Amino acid sequence: MRSPRPIENAVDWLRSDLPARVDRRLLIGAGLALVALVALLIAINPFGGGGGSETRVVTIAVATDNAQQAPVGTLGFPLVATRNTTRISGPDPVSDAAAAALATHPPAPQARSLEAAAVVPDDNWQAGITASVLAAPTTGIPVLISQHGAVPDATAQALDQLKPRGGRGTGGVQVYALDGASVPSDLKSRDLEGDSPAAIANSVDQLRQRLVGREPQNIVIVSSDRAAHAMPAAAWAARSGDPVLFTGRNQVPAATMAALRRHVASAIYVLGPESVISKAVVSQIARVSASVQRVGATGAVQNALLFARYTDGSFGWNINDPGHGMELANADRPLDAAAAASLASSGKWGPLLITDTADALPPELRSFLLDIKPGYETDPTRAVYNHVWLMGDATAIGGAVQAEVDELAELAQIGEATVGRGAFSGGVARPGGPEGEPPPARPKGKR
Repeated sequence: MRSPRPIENAVDWLRSDLPARVDRRLLIGAGLALVALVALLIAINPFGGGGGSETRVVTIAVATDNAQQAPVGTLGFPLVATRNTTRISGPDPVSDAAAAALATHPPAPQARSLEAAAVVPDDNWQAGITASVLAAPTTGIPVLISQHGAVPDATAQALDQLKPRGGRGTGGVQVYALDGASVPSDLKSRDLEGDSPAAIANSVDQLRQRLVGREPQNIVIVSSDRAAHAMPAAAWAARSGDPVLFTGRNQVPAATMAALRRHVASAIYVLGPESVISKAVVSQIARVSASVQRVGATGAVQNALLFARYTDGSFGWNINDPGHGMELANADRPLDAAAAASLASSGKWGPLLITDTADALPPELRSFLLDIKPGYETDPTRAVYNHVWLMGDATAIGGAVQAEVDELAELAQIGEATVGRGAFSGGVARPGGPEGEPPPARPKGKR
């Protein structure tokens, strides 16, 4: 069967004209693009003829670090996947949040209908992090990102597909809007106002209390100024239902103190080192709370890893062995922490890890992934597995980083040179206590 003329032309161009103009690396990239083109042409009309054949739209991922060349589907829904990673390849947190909400609440005739959604403005990362507690299983409210005065197309489309119904628990409210975020006019909404990050967090905590009807067991205090150090709290809030409140470096805002006084029995965990949240703040909190502990490391990458490893009774991820889900986001896109909240509280539950560069995997993060690398002795089908969600396109997390993360998460047979400590021992505990103290030991076999 003769190939259609468009395909023959493309092949001739690739064989003769292209090599004279580009080097081998670009040739490989063009070849990948050609594969996508050929597949698309065949999908549209497999035999190259005319007539009334139906056109099908096919989106194919192309291996490239150029975000403008990498095609993404509707709302950036994850299309680029490796063995152990899935990328939500949105160009911004707005698209990432819409995609994650649909990935965790996929529309289906038999699916449980969503009661409500939350929207935060795209210029308020603090609102996104504190709203993440609403994504916890007790409430199951995904976080979307809107604007002041307009609703982005991705968010409007996501709400149209999610179809939040309202209900008794929410008093008919379909969307909770934080800090004046715009909501489609056909949905019943309620505003959660506040003139500061602390005040908005206080409003979210009061809403959480009304929806779940019980006191929080724990509360996480984060910096209202240092986004990268605060980001990991979003995943834990979504996992646990523990609210996130804000503080300055040296002074606890009145709105945060008011929330703490409502929850005097809750254990308080301060996320961040002294350079981010001072001893003075810990002392102020201790005046109204019976239990205050710090979990913090100096760098944003290290801070997230310390929090991922940390355990104190029922508090903390305790990720010190293989067999977990994780999310990875860039510190420069703090609203991706809110976008990933639903991923941390369903499917492959797990902590949010941070990278501070798109082009290279930080060595501390590489060591962590190697340490919890899964392994097996004889039967890989009976092993445990790691999986990492990547938040954002190649401008946030590059393709080379994704490839390295995939390799570090890959199941390996014990005894191979590439296997990390996790594959041999089920994970070796690393510092997880306040200021680097080791975490308490946990009973063998428990997670």
